[in-house]
This record gives sequence, structure tokens and C-alpha cells, in this order.
Amino acid sequence: MHPHAAVTTALPVIETDAVIVGAGPVGLFQVFELGLLEIKAHIVDSLAYPGGQCIELYPDKPIYDIPAVPVCTGKELTDSLLKQIEPFGATFHLGQEVTVVQKQEDGRFFVATAKGTQFLTKTLFIAGGVGSFQPRTLKVEGAEAFEGSQLHYRVRGPEQFAGKNLLVVGGGDSALDWALNFCAGNADGNPHKAESVILVHRRDGFKAAPASVAKMRALCEAQEMQFLVGQVSGLVEEGGALTGARVTGADGVTRIVPCDQVLTFFGLSPKLGPIAEWGLALERKQIVVDTEKFETSVAGIFAVGDVNTYPGKKKLILSGFHEAALAAFGAAPYVFPDKRIHLQYTTTSPKLHKVLGVESPVFD
Repeated sequence: MHPHAAVTTALPVIETDAVIVGAGPVGLFQVFELGLLEIKAHIVDSLAYPGGQCIELYPDKPIYDIPAVPVCTGKELTDSLLKQIEPFGATFHLGQEVTVVQKQEDGRFFVATAKGTQFLTKTLFIAGGVGSFQPRTLKVEGAEAFEGSQLHYRVRGPEQFAGKNLLVVGGGDSALDWALNFCAGNADGNPHKAESVILVHRRDGFKAAPASVAKMRALCEAQEMQFLVGQVSGLVEEGGALTGARVTGADGVTRIVPCDQVLTFFGLSPKLGPIAEWGLALERKQIVVDTEKFETSVAGIFAVGDVNTYPGKKKLILSGFHEAALAAFGAAPYVFPDKRIHLQYTTTSPKLHKVLGVESPVFD
């Protein structure tokens, strides 16, 4: 970080109290916690929509561990958070990656995106999840030609797999979840069921929920789906269309498996991207923070959610929500140096009711 970096003036510089990098669930809740302290935020995300991994990777997948919400999908969680933060009028800058963070002489930070949006901010919150994440791809000849049409690394629209002969490749939760989701045995009220589902994994062992593995094996027993041990070693095409995959088994024999669509889940390759260049203390590609304020090694910069690390860290959405609350209180002295910040409760505080735009309840 360069203390005397000059601010360029291609676009007007936005002066603000807080900039949040990352619009996943934790970044969105950071808006709420800052809003309660009357700190206005701008929020930047490289994706074209809010929700982060929840929307990008599993919009329709159920989440069970949000307190007081027995079950919700990634999309429902995102929609609820967006509604919750409406009163605070955060400004979103989507489809933009933050490339520059430089500390200025007055203690503020100059923050710029690749698209030329520029900020001067008193505080910075990094809620970047695993950074800019890219799916690990299928390394076979000719695979790129079918990406997005017949070869996929994420499910954007389940309807495109309805009635298809589907090959699912991988051994983690995503592979198992989607194989089960599209399986004919899951057909009751399922408009997206595939004509057939074949799961391929390089070994007969899974990094997935044991209940999902048990369900998959039961469906194989009932001949409602198939599981093959092997690796995809090639693709078969006819007339420019993908018609099958070559699967090399543990016995060394290569078999052709007919299919219309291939879903590959080899996990994500997280890349911190520009964050690695911002002069913050890192440990295994994660940002080191304290557990009092979730502040980084640079005063005024905070990191919340999956992007940070500290002793005992657990990568849970609910942990990120807790971190966002303490980070907001940690940031308040930078924004309001002369103001004493008191903890108030949304249930009873008339001031917070005003901030939230709700009526204060009258108790007998």
C-alpha cells in the first residue's frame, strides 16, 4: 500500500464512510450492522448480482443452519437480506472488481475498481468469500467447445436438464446433491427430473454428506440411477453435438457412456486476486484478523466471512454475521471519532426504530 498514492480523476471520486467488497450474505449483513450505527455503505462485487456463492453456486439448494430459519434456499436468503437492508439505502456497484486499495495521508483509503469507479473511504470491509472463484474444469480434449451448451460446471437453470440423459462427474456434495435432484427416483413433483442419471467418480468414496451417499446407493440398487468408478478421459461427438463420454474405469478399460448433458463438479479454485496485493497479513490465502473487531493488519480495514482467518475460525454464514456485527462497532471510531457508541437493541431503541423506519411499540 502506497501512502502517497495520487488519486486519479477519470470519474468523480465518491467520498464515503464505508466500502464493502463482496455482496454475499455476510457483505449484505455488514450493510445492516453498519446501518444500525448510522454508517452509510457502498458495496462492490465482481458478480453482476448480489448473493455471492449462495446465488452463483447453489441458488436452489436448501440451507438449514441460519438461526430461526429452519430451511431456506440461497436465493431466499439473499432476497431476505436485501429486504432487511433496504432502510439503509446502500449503493451497489455490481459487475466490478476492486483492483486498487491505497492508504492516503489523511488516514482514508483510495479504492478503485477495474471499471474506473473510485472511492475515498474512512473504512473498508472485505467480505470477499473465497475471493474470485473459478470452477476446476474437465481436462479433456475438445471440452471447451461444449462449455455452456452441453458441458457445465454449475447449474444455472435446472430446467435445461429435464428429460435429458445426464452424466454427473464428481464426489462432493454438489455432485451428489444434483445427481439426486435430477434422478428419476426423486420425481414426485420434480419438474426437472432427467431421463437418466449416471454418476461418475474416480473412487468409491465420497466427500459428501453420508445421508446423500446412502440415498444414491439406494437409488442405484433400485436401478433408478447408475454409479461408475472411473474418470472421464474423452468426449464423443457426432455432427458437432456431444453424444457421450469416454470413462476409463479402475480396471483400465475405457467405456463409452452415452449422454446429452455433462455436469462436472471438481470444486472451486479460489483465487484471492487483487486482494493479495493490498498489503494485508495473509495466512494460506486468507486474511488474518483479530477476534475483537475482525480488523486486519491495516487499521481501518476489516475482513469478515470466509475470506478471513483467526484461531478457531469456522466457515459458516452465521459466524460471518457475528463478525460483521463486531466489525461495525470496530469501525465506528474511524467514522465518528468524537462520538461514544452505545449498544442499543432493535427491540426497544426508539433511535433504531427511527433508523429502520418502523414504529416504536407501545408497552402497557
